[in-house]
Amino acid sequence: MNKSTIRPILIFSSVIVLIMTIIGLILGQLIEQFMTETIKARMDREGSYVVSTIESMNPDAPGFKHTIVQISKALEIGIILHENDDGKILDTTDQLFYLPEQVDRSIKELMDLEIGRETVFLDDFYLSAQSFETSQWSGTVILILSSAQLTQVIHTVWIIFAAFIAALSLFILIFGYNMYEKYVKPVKAATDTALQLANGNYNARIYEGHFGDAGQLSHAINLLARNLQEMTLHSKIQSNRLQAVVDSMGSALMLIDEKGYINLVNKAFLESFSGKYSDYIGYLYYDAFPREEIHNLVRDVFMTEDHVQQTIVVSSGIERRFFAVFGAPIFNERKDWKGTVLVFHDITEIKRLEEIRKDFVANVSHELKTPITSIKGFSETLLEGAKDDPELLDEFLTIIYKESRRMQLLIKDLLELSKLEREDVELHIETVSLKEMVSDVLTLVDYHAADKNITITSDIYEDIRFECDASRIKQVLLNLVTNAISYTPGGGKVIIGTKDEIDEFTLIIKDTGIGIPEEDLPRIFERFYRVDKARSRNSGGTGLGLAIVKHIVEAHHGKIDVRSEINKGTTFYITLKKKFTKY
Repeated sequence: MNKSTIRPILIFSSVIVLIMTIIGLILGQLIEQFMTETIKARMDREGSYVVSTIESMNPDAPGFKHTIVQISKALEIGIILHENDDGKILDTTDQLFYLPEQVDRSIKELMDLEIGRETVFLDDFYLSAQSFETSQWSGTVILILSSAQLTQVIHTVWIIFAAFIAALSLFILIFGYNMYEKYVKPVKAATDTALQLANGNYNARIYEGHFGDAGQLSHAINLLARNLQEMTLHSKIQSNRLQAVVDSMGSALMLIDEKGYINLVNKAFLESFSGKYSDYIGYLYYDAFPREEIHNLVRDVFMTEDHVQQTIVVSSGIERRFFAVFGAPIFNERKDWKGTVLVFHDITEIKRLEEIRKDFVANVSHELKTPITSIKGFSETLLEGAKDDPELLDEFLTIIYKESRRMQLLIKDLLELSKLEREDVELHIETVSLKEMVSDVLTLVDYHAADKNITITSDIYEDIRFECDASRIKQVLLNLVTNAISYTPGGGKVIIGTKDEIDEFTLIIKDTGIGIPEEDLPRIFERFYRVDKARSRNSGGTGLGLAIVKHIVEAHHGKIDVRSEINKGTTFYITLKKKFTKY
């Protein structure tokens, strides 16, 4: 036991002992007073008896004094007979006990007093003086009784009382200890365990070695703790499952209770709108998520008690994201309103694809419109009579041929791009030599470069062999080198180099051409996108070349990047694996 548990027992024991001591002192005083009164009453009775005996006898008779002595011995009381005329005529105290001088002087004083009946206590002796008077004589009888017996009785009473107090104290300590061990300690342990359970520590247990009600209490608390632990474990498992399901959703989710406080957001919500769980959970939705359209949507759900859908746009810098927001009311089994759930579907990609589709249709229409218009116009001119002029006929037929060829190339590129955009694009993988492939491409573009007085340099000294679809990678090289020649002024340079690593390599195509503006770099791989639209059409391009290049590289699980500076040139970086893997 510690000090905090011993202190109450000691205080309780001390109070009980103090109360019993006070009661004992009071009882002792009462007993002593009772004994004193009893002795005084005895002295009065026996004094009356002695006086009546003396008054009934003749003092001159031979057996008078002997009779008084026998009475003194029988009563164990000293008798002093004092006659008024002759003084003391009989004293039996010497035969019973020794009288101190002080008592003896007090007796003389009593005999000198003219008293009727009086009892006093002096130095462990009780003195009682009674007067008598007959026709023959008169005087005073003094009775003397020792208080030794009374003192012994009182001492015995106090010893018994002290022993009782000691035994009571011992009993209280033993009883208190047993009470502590059997009841207080189990209750205290049960209280501590209950507090730990209240604080969420469901692993807390209490010792069950007690018996009776305390043992039942300990067993009940342990059973409660086990049930709470199992319920908490099951609840935690269910909560983790629910949180895992909610967090694995691809759409953002927000749960608002009937009072407007946010109870749940998932990981997708935080990724979409930034912040932490603590920024939303427990806050009113219009404080934590200050978007007017969402406030209106929640209000509409509350007013209509039906599903509501709305599209919102979230801007982050220059980026814009589109969300289709679905709001639905939550009811319990009694059809009571319990809140609102909002699901945010990110439709940015759908919007982007829709814009791409619109742009694609517009671009294809535009690209086809120009050659068709030319063909139609020159054909009509020929039909109207221009065919009779040999020079016009030759010129117009040449234009019709170029425009039809341009349409053919556009359709071919569109079909090629469509094939590459399919996930199951078919590649004919073989091991090729990069040096030989570059040499073949340079052979095809030498005449074009020579016309513009452009120097093409190949810095490929080591023969890198890798797995790829040779025809498509050659198409990539041909497209990029042709573009470099087309957009490099006469007298410029085109340099082809490599950076070889263990498992991959990077093909570098650099020119000293006109460059690409920085704001156009992110879009140059889009279909039909042209930096200089007039120049691109005049060069015979369809606007699909770089889009095809990007798809071919990605089909080989590679990467393509571009760096450019205006009037300094452009550099393309193509990184490919040496060992082709399907996935």
